[in-house]
Amino acid sequence: MAYMAALKFIDAGDQGRPSDQLRDDIGAELAKDLPEEAREAGFGINPDKLASIVGSYDIKTLKKLGGVEGLAGKLRVSSNEGVKSSDVSVRQNIYGSNKFTEKPFRSFWTFVWEALHDLTLVILIVCAVVSIGVGLATEGWPKGTYDGLGILLSIVLVVMVTAISDYRQSLQFRDLDKEKKKISIQVTRDGSRQKVSIYDLVVGDVVHLSVGDLVPADGIFISGYSLLIDQSSLSGESVPVNISEKRPFLLSGTKVQDGSAKMLVTTVGMRTEWGKLMETLSEGGEDETPLQVKLNGVATIIGKVGLGFAVVTFLVLIVRFLVNKATHHQITQWSSSDALTLLNYFATAVTIIVVAVPEGLPLAVTLSLAFAMKKLMDNKALVRHLSACETMGSATCICTDKTGTLTTNHMVVDKIWICEKAKKVENGGSTDAITDLSESAQDLLLQAIFHNTAAEVVKDKDGKKSVLGSPTESAILDYGLLLGDIDDKKKDCKLLKVEPFNSAKKRMSVLVGLPDSNARAFCKGASEIVLKMCDKFIDCNGEIVDMSEEQATNITNVINEFANEALRTLSLAFKDVGDGYQENNIPDSGYTLVAVVGIKDPVRPGVKEAVKSCLAAGITVRMVTGDNIHTAKAIAKECGILTDDGLAIEGPEFRNKSTDEMRQIIPRIQVMARSSPTDKHVLVKNLRGMFKEVVAVTGDGTNDAPALHESDIGLAMGIAGTEVAKESADIIVLDDNFSTIVNVAKWGRSVYINIQKFVQFQLTVNVVALMINFISACASGSAPLTAVQLLWVNLIMDTLGALALATEPPHDGLMSRPPVGRDVSFITKTMWRNIIGHSIYQLSVLLAFNFAGKQILRLEGSDSTTVLNTFIFNTFVFCQVFNEINSRDMEKINIFRGIFGSGIFIGVMLATVVFQVIIVEFLGTFASTTPLSWQLWLLSVSIGAVSLIIAVILKLIPVEKETPKHHDGYDLLPGGPELA
Repeated sequence: MAYMAALKFIDAGDQGRPSDQLRDDIGAELAKDLPEEAREAGFGINPDKLASIVGSYDIKTLKKLGGVEGLAGKLRVSSNEGVKSSDVSVRQNIYGSNKFTEKPFRSFWTFVWEALHDLTLVILIVCAVVSIGVGLATEGWPKGTYDGLGILLSIVLVVMVTAISDYRQSLQFRDLDKEKKKISIQVTRDGSRQKVSIYDLVVGDVVHLSVGDLVPADGIFISGYSLLIDQSSLSGESVPVNISEKRPFLLSGTKVQDGSAKMLVTTVGMRTEWGKLMETLSEGGEDETPLQVKLNGVATIIGKVGLGFAVVTFLVLIVRFLVNKATHHQITQWSSSDALTLLNYFATAVTIIVVAVPEGLPLAVTLSLAFAMKKLMDNKALVRHLSACETMGSATCICTDKTGTLTTNHMVVDKIWICEKAKKVENGGSTDAITDLSESAQDLLLQAIFHNTAAEVVKDKDGKKSVLGSPTESAILDYGLLLGDIDDKKKDCKLLKVEPFNSAKKRMSVLVGLPDSNARAFCKGASEIVLKMCDKFIDCNGEIVDMSEEQATNITNVINEFANEALRTLSLAFKDVGDGYQENNIPDSGYTLVAVVGIKDPVRPGVKEAVKSCLAAGITVRMVTGDNIHTAKAIAKECGILTDDGLAIEGPEFRNKSTDEMRQIIPRIQVMARSSPTDKHVLVKNLRGMFKEVVAVTGDGTNDAPALHESDIGLAMGIAGTEVAKESADIIVLDDNFSTIVNVAKWGRSVYINIQKFVQFQLTVNVVALMINFISACASGSAPLTAVQLLWVNLIMDTLGALALATEPPHDGLMSRPPVGRDVSFITKTMWRNIIGHSIYQLSVLLAFNFAGKQILRLEGSDSTTVLNTFIFNTFVFCQVFNEINSRDMEKINIFRGIFGSGIFIGVMLATVVFQVIIVEFLGTFASTTPLSWQLWLLSVSIGAVSLIIAVILKLIPVEKETPKHHDGYDLLPGGPELA
């Protein structure tokens, strides 16, 4: 770039010049081509040149500008105060907004155009046009156009309904995509810390980053501790990069793996490195789900069978036609009416293919999934990947977190042990617990709370204080604020080093420089881990004394006692380092124990019932938590997870087991406490590998990402979850509630069973439509169902049937049956029984009317054939209407349960009947029908309604159940309400 060359020129001649002058020269170069609006607003750097400093890691130019503070000056911002809200719109105009260019949304007419590209429809359009041409030549206007226009009208109807359903589905996915992108980040604006959407970030914003955040824009490191950034999404390198003043550049789309920091935003939107990368990529659509792949295979087989039937039907009709001409010695005499007859034969054959090819199968899956996704969105679950919804219906095991999922994640300090006394903290903050302590003990407690915290006290515009941070950190800091003033304790103290909490160490440590020039280390974390680091404690007199083995045992008993009351325990400790802290190393032994804090996190309402319904549904619930085993067992028993024959185990014990030992114990594990991310990953991997379980995993931290990725369905927490966890998950639980997870399982089962209902319905129609035309063509040389009629049946079968059956809401009965196994056939024996039974009934009735209908119905006159064919068509359609109602439940006799709760189903049924009346009574010219008498209407409806009685008889025929069994011979874990 030209300005980079200019900077090198300035660099070459900068020796001997004052640094202020040098800074001015560079500033002038960077301000070149700055828009007039930016100059008037006081900004001193061009957007593209600013982007290039970060993108090219130009540390020299940054230093010459005076570092991050000098750059902040050019951007008219203070790293302490942040951007002024009144400046946001100006900054967006000059430096751009933090949004990426998205693919243009496809219009409705695009979907119409795509629907018209269906090969069979194109063939039918050609047939219709030729039919109109031949008809005009033989029969004239308008009579000769009726057949062709009828086919065209049906095609228009099919295309419009298909396009409307596809367009509506794309609108749903667009809404879900918007929801998926709702990410907030903490920034300092107007001097106070607040949350804003990442899309509202502007150049100059001061962003607070912590473990698990995605870096929302390009920027420069201001200050922070132990900041490790995973840049693999941009660079492909798996080794994390340490970011500090020496290497201060942060890039959009990378992930915070460890530590915390403040960042100055320098580039947003399409100017960021991530934005430039996005420009070179074209975003692909959703992959097909496993069920869609399976059904596409079924559709292909059925399509080939239909093609075979169509070819044979066409050949039979042609042969009979030629034989008929030969017997009448007219084989050499051909007219345009003969051509029209042959064209109608061809159109009938093509429409047999149209009916046979079940385009509705993939459509039904997509509709059902889109409907389920929309409903789950309303129920606080955001499905990021379509396949997850259907996979969740087959889940046999849920490995759930405790905090925030089973519990409310609103923590308060409930008990505290200090100076050898355990005290209850009333109303979340009574000071009774420390009023009788010595002044030194009180002082150490408040220091341990205020210095060693990842939470932050912020003031809003009204001066009201609030605490920002994780629930655990906030609970302890809230408690400390009730006992003393944070500013008073932190005054004249300097934070030298921070080791943030991580899942491996299970503790957070800080090194603080005291006013007397000495240093003090503070440690806070899992009680038993911190206790092992302590060799002293504060006794009942407030004195620091050595800790004997007996006293260590007593403290362990206190920790266990707290844990047995379902309290999360944390220990606070300190160590005076003296003046030997030059290397800023935080010690890991020799601490003095100050206090053990018991934090309460109540079980969410409805969790016990949700666990009970999981067990009844054959889904095993396992709690995997970082808490100690006593707390975990207490909560698990309260939720109904831990049963008398279940096993509770600690992570370290689990990871030391051999493969054979794991094979023995894993089926019995119901609680895993003190687990590391690796333990969780190993458990999930073995459940899937050894036992062929379909595993759902919940997680909220960056450390949960491997387990979420390994599982069949990853569920990330929407409130407590980090962005990395959400990126690794298939479903985001927006309210962090276990009951929502059970709801996802219920909807997943609903999707699977709704598709089964639709397949049963569609295959019945396929068999009957194919056989009636084929047998009739072979026997009499004519097909009772015309091309237009078959197209209408295809519409009922594919689009309207999919809409009615695939959008049925779930009922509670779905959660009283076992999950569907991995290798269980999609079309079950029950479905085959229903398909074959209904097909035999419908074919028997329709063929009887086809061959002896005139005698049975006593039809006479020139229009008797048209009346009979109309009656057969009408009866066939009403058989499908009632069979659609039968398909609402494949096993239960009561098929009307909840029918009025499904508005779409009722609407589709009414629309089908109304349109059938219009076709028969008013569109006879196009549809080759004639108005029927009320007696024939009543008979058609009655024959269709007999399907309801046939369904009851069929459901009384016993069918052997397919019970899921694991590959290695293990039966599924016992499940049922009695275990809850």
